[in-house]
Amino acid sequence: SEDPSVTLFREYLKIDTVPPKPDYDAAVRFLEHIGTDLGLACQKVEVCQGHVVLILTWQGTNPRLRSILLNSHTDVVPVFEEHWTYPPFEAVKDSQGNIYARGAQDMKCVSIQYLEAIRRLKAEGKSFARTIHLTFVPDEELGGHKGMELFVKRPEFRALNVGFALDEGLASPSDTFSVFYGEKSPWWVKVKCVGSPGHGSRFISNTAAEKMHKVITSFLAFRESEKQRLKSDSSLTLGDVTSLNLTMLEGGVSFNVVPSEMAVGFDIRIPPTVDLKAFEEQVAAWCRGAGDGVTYEFQQVRGLGHLGTLCLSLPHTSPALSLPQKYMDQHITSTEESDPWWKAFSGVCRDMKLQLKLEIFPAATDSRYIRAVRHPAIGFSPMNRTPVLLHDHNEFLNEQVFLRGIDIYAHLLPALASVPPLPAEV
Repeated sequence: SEDPSVTLFREYLKIDTVPPKPDYDAAVRFLEHIGTDLGLACQKVEVCQGHVVLILTWQGTNPRLRSILLNSHTDVVPVFEEHWTYPPFEAVKDSQGNIYARGAQDMKCVSIQYLEAIRRLKAEGKSFARTIHLTFVPDEELGGHKGMELFVKRPEFRALNVGFALDEGLASPSDTFSVFYGEKSPWWVKVKCVGSPGHGSRFISNTAAEKMHKVITSFLAFRESEKQRLKSDSSLTLGDVTSLNLTMLEGGVSFNVVPSEMAVGFDIRIPPTVDLKAFEEQVAAWCRGAGDGVTYEFQQVRGLGHLGTLCLSLPHTSPALSLPQKYMDQHITSTEESDPWWKAFSGVCRDMKLQLKLEIFPAATDSRYIRAVRHPAIGFSPMNRTPVLLHDHNEFLNEQVFLRGIDIYAHLLPALASVPPLPAEV
């Protein structure tokens, strides 16, 4: 009695695509088979060894118009099975209809929802002026450096002639649906403090630790001010403020030796409303205020997913996998009703009585690479009344929420693919 779309979803969830040994081949074969069954054109682009982007295409009646891009990623984050109620790659469905599996929310659900919405529309005999492309990309959870970041620079991507893109969002525990029109810039800052060394029994002046104390005090005072700003203004979300956390400390050789050098690492996520040049000047001022011999640099960090989770299961012998140490692009997507893409998207949501909550994504997804090459992109995963469990133990999605998502896409796609020709397209 299970809905065939749910069965398909559960089959996809059973494919283990966790780095460092994701079964990308099985995922691509599975998705390609569905695309062929739907009569979609198929193209595979190997952006680097072992990392294939699958493109499925539903050709529009006017291929000269800019296309709709439906993006999703095939990889998922690691699991710690001892903390799971059910095996994370068996896609067990409980008596409440909750489907437990890694990737249930992030984001294999959206991949199948795209495909099943197209299946429904094709079965109804629908066709649209604009071409719809579906891209299934690897490596998003590790920063997209062997996936979307490379793909947007290739001729195969340019040939897609993208006009507007949909990508992943987040679940929402409330009745509202979260819609993300921009993302924070991730900065990973390492501050090094050099000072006078000596024996641990003496009051040595100008030590690295004293300077470190001043650095940490300045950075964490700013953190507290942003935390209070978020707490005191109910209109703000996490994406509207700069988050800052002390994540690494280095230094010392022995309990009885005052070290000549210490270092501290900060994870900073900066919203697109902040002047990045001015913010870096503030960082420099904090360092100057701590004394001489205090410097900072931007770090490359291995294995960073879109919520900033280090994939600690990756062996240290893996090839270097690094996020931009200082991401500077701040493009956002218009949510003005005068924008034809947003007008189509929001109009459908109003018609379906979906309550939207517009937000800046608190960290990073592949959308940032799409926006960086000047294409509007919205992050949207239609999962309301659902706890946010991506990257968490016991990640699940209820089958009725999943099926409702297919219905939402089945209304969104016709509206987006039928946006009238824009001035540049006439």
